[in-house]
Parts: sequence; C-alpha cells; structure tokens
Amino acid sequence: MRVAAQRRTGFVLTSPLMEGTQRQVRLDDGEWVEVVRVGSGEPIVLVPGLAGGWRLVAPLAERLARRFEVIVCGLRGDRFPAGGAWARDMGDHAHDVATVIGQLGLERPTVFGVSFGGAVALELAVEHPHKVGALILHGAEARFRTSIASTIARRVLERFPLPSDNGFVNQFFNLLHGGKPEPGPLAEFVVERCWETDQAVMARRLALLESFDASDRLWQVDAPTLVLAGSRDVIVPAARQQALASAIPGARFETLEGAGHVGFLTHRREVARQVATLMRQVRHSAC
Repeated sequence: MRVAAQRRTGFVLTSPLMEGTQRQVRLDDGEWVEVVRVGSGEPIVLVPGLAGGWRLVAPLAERLARRFEVIVCGLRGDRFPAGGAWARDMGDHAHDVATVIGQLGLERPTVFGVSFGGAVALELAVEHPHKVGALILHGAEARFRTSIASTIARRVLERFPLPSDNGFVNQFFNLLHGGKPEPGPLAEFVVERCWETDQAVMARRLALLESFDASDRLWQVDAPTLVLAGSRDVIVPAARQQALASAIPGARFETLEGAGHVGFLTHRREVARQVATLMRQVRHSAC
C-alpha cells in the first residue's frame, strides 16, 4: 500500500519546543544518555539514527507531540569525545533503550526507530519483547547489507580526520534523500545535524550495522509492527524493508511515495498519520 506524497514548499526547522527539555538518564554501567520528552498522551519512544542525535529527528518528534508524548532516547556514544564507553554490539544499544524505558517508568510504550535506530528498536523488540507495546521501523532491515559507498565512507571516517563539512562524506549524506537533494534548508539541516556526531562514532556505528543480523530471531517480536519505507530509499531499498515486514508475524508495510531514507523528515505528516493509525489499532485490540 502506498501513502500519497504531498509536495512541500519549504522545510520548517525545529522550533524551540524541544530545546530545554533534555535530561540525562544514567545507565546500568554508569554511562549517561540524553533523553528529550515533549508532548502528552500515549508514549512513543523515538530512537534516532546513526548521526544527528535527537536534533535530527526533532521535526518528526514535534509533529508526533501534537497527539502523543514523545521520548527521544539518545544513544551511547552521542557524548563522544567527552567520554563514555562504546557499545560492543547492537544488543548494548537495545539494552540501553530498555534501561531508559524502565528508568522513566514506561509500561510497554510504542518504540519507533529510524535507520540505525530502527536496528536498535528491532533488536529491542527481539530480545526484550516485554518492553515493547508496538513497534515502528523506518529505513531498517533484519540484516543490513553493506554497499561500496557505506564501506568507503566507514573507512574514510575511521582513518582520516575530516573537517566538519567534508564534500566526500556530504555526498554520502545526500544519498539519504534518495538522490541529489535540491539546495535549500532541508539539505543543509541534514548535513549540519549529521556533522554534530563525531566521525569516530559514525564509523563505529557503521561497523555495528555490518555485523547486525536479526533475521533468524524475528519470530520473537511480540508487538503490533509497522514498517515504513521510502519508495526512493537507496540506503535500504523498499523491497528489502517489505521483506522485513513479511518476516514479522502480523506486521503491516507502508510505502512513503517519493521519500528517501529520511522520509521521517520530508514526509513527516504522512508518517504521523500512519503512526496514529497504528496507535488506534493497538488501543482497539486492547479493549
């Protein structure tokens, strides 16, 4: 099923709504992650992607916060190089999100992961199913397949100190749009937010994705699941995301027509509509 695309005339950057709402949550090993809470209503834990942290997903969080309470859960490593321990694998990240859910006293919230955060959310749903009331995945698959572009990007990030606006890596960021983006606020927003993440952290997370594989554990997902895929996603093509949905019992698959890997930004109105539909279904099934 396809979700109709709506042409956008401009990109509204994040408002001050989320600024000042951050807090630090301490994990089991003493590490801290940043958590942002905004809105009211049924809780949605939003797990951001490989780079950009909560500020990259802030426009989506603000849209969802019109109807729900949104908790954006930062990832271990966001504070690097200020300090902190590395995650050894995706399981560590999933355990961290489970810890945050417990620390905040949330009872089986909806968990929404985008891109790298989608892998974290999937790992959480597989290994900690009692923590997840519903699952939403965007730009994720059960086993991420490396490409020449991602391999080159990781090796460059690992080996060469780069300025915060490196043309080569920016080309990789441009792939997030599904093609060369039109110059303007949206393209600038994505690049600026991504470069707020240290390049060593980006390289580390790319390496974790290369070893991530939940394909033989999907039967353990015990929550209503929605998989949202951009029709122009060249990072994780829609066909592979549809295969993920088909492998999860009862999962629903939707295509965001015209969206790339950052459909959660460009098509956030449609994303919010699909989220609201899933939340209604979860409420009705609980009655």
